[in-house]
Amino acid sequence: MTDQRDQRPEHQSEQRTEQPTAQPTAQRTEPTVTSAPTEPTVTSEVVVVGAGPTGLLLAGDLAAAGVQVTVLEKRGKESNLTRAFAVHARTLEQLDARGLADELIATGTPLSELRFFGGLRVDLGKLPTRFPFVLATPQTHTERLLLERAVKAGAVLLREHRVTGLRQDGEGVTLTVSGPEGQVRHRARYVVGADGVHSAVRELAGIPFPGESVVSSVLLADVRLERAPQDVFTLGATADGFAFLAPFGDGWYRVVAWDRARQLPDEAPVELAELADIARRTLGVDHGLREARWMSRFHSDERQAPQYRDGRVLLAGDAAHCHSPAGGQGMNTSLQDAANLGWKLAAVVRGRAPETLLDSYQRERHPVGRAVLRTSGALIRLGLARSSAARAARSLASALAGSVEPVANRAARTVSGLGISYPAEPGAHPLAGRRMPDLRLAQDGPGQPGRLYEALRAGHFVLVSSDERAPGSRAPFGGLEAAAFEPWTDRLVHAAPADPHGKLRSTVLLIRPDGYAAWAAADPSRAELRAALTHWLGAPSAKAGG
Repeated sequence: MTDQRDQRPEHQSEQRTEQPTAQPTAQRTEPTVTSAPTEPTVTSEVVVVGAGPTGLLLAGDLAAAGVQVTVLEKRGKESNLTRAFAVHARTLEQLDARGLADELIATGTPLSELRFFGGLRVDLGKLPTRFPFVLATPQTHTERLLLERAVKAGAVLLREHRVTGLRQDGEGVTLTVSGPEGQVRHRARYVVGADGVHSAVRELAGIPFPGESVVSSVLLADVRLERAPQDVFTLGATADGFAFLAPFGDGWYRVVAWDRARQLPDEAPVELAELADIARRTLGVDHGLREARWMSRFHSDERQAPQYRDGRVLLAGDAAHCHSPAGGQGMNTSLQDAANLGWKLAAVVRGRAPETLLDSYQRERHPVGRAVLRTSGALIRLGLARSSAARAARSLASALAGSVEPVANRAARTVSGLGISYPAEPGAHPLAGRRMPDLRLAQDGPGQPGRLYEALRAGHFVLVSSDERAPGSRAPFGGLEAAAFEPWTDRLVHAAPADPHGKLRSTVLLIRPDGYAAWAAADPSRAELRAALTHWLGAPSAKAGG
């Protein structure tokens, strides 16, 4: 349990204005403001509602691609109420593709093993990735890095701006927004709701959010401890309830606890003694729990929107799905929503892809959200197990996951996000839709990327093909290979594998900006390559003579 999403009713928070200023990029243009007899209208290409990690990663990707993007955030300052503490391997890979992973790792502690209820342990140390661990670090560090990147790329962040109305037509979406200077209208070709469980965008668009409450009267607090726990993450569960402790790194700890015998409504006050009592009964010791800077009570739901897209309105992150904090999947799943959507939305806005490309966001990410709901739901129900039979089943599941290698490997890939793949078209190459590992690339000179995820930092597709062909190959490109893809070099990075005689020696790979294989072929012809590039990257650039 390393992720707590705020699922309580709306609350008041201190307000202040914070609008980071950035130097404009060459491609960026400021949102256009026009006056009308009623209220002014601000025009952008895309409006992202919500400046949490999901909205910030998405805004950064869009701005880096030259899309005019405005982020609307109702909070006046960063909140400490919805914080995750676990960054999984696949999320670190996505951050690596944006040049942020190493800086984030420096803020936390890598853990090669995750512990769950009932003694369940998942070994992450054997994962096939540059990041065979889960990073324990407060969400504030992830948000800070994503905010800096988005603003530097040219995204405009407006705080204290609350969306109160939404109307869409065939050309775009108009938002009614209440801000510090009164009511303003924002007009955009597309709007993305990344505004959390209580999403105003989802509600105003009329998108359902069916589901149920999984656990109620969960205690949440930030406290100081007289005695630091031995482990970075501390978790305990008994028939009485459970408790979880995670460090902020500054002397404060997040505590999440649940007492089966004390089920009160969300608005009921929380006492420090109540937290200490359930900690002693589930952890065996309260670690000298004292001095809370805030305490609250909430309930955790399992909900998922049946559709992530309604016309020109899209949902991402907690606005699209929410679940229990077990497994630390919330922020990680949400960031991968953003990584999946960003390049697609940029391609559509730039006119390089048809609007139907956005339908693939639903096809690819909705099943992932559904699977995460099942996984986190199973984990929390294991933790809530009360009967001896249920607790025996929990122990058996823990033993299987820890001792049976195929089960253990699957558990590690599921929790880390590395096991996610997307459906490919019938007859496609077996690699199509699969996550690509961090392939070593040949470096022709200084500054050339030596790894796939370094090459992905340009925000483009990456074409990986060897200059040397297998014996008996048709050598379809030869000296014409550069000419074959040159018309797409404004949106494509070409690289060769470091080992030209390895497994990829006759395979050409086209890798999406989110690190999944878009297309692959063994020894394709020049015409086949150009057809694939046109399908995925759009028409060739006229400037390049395509």
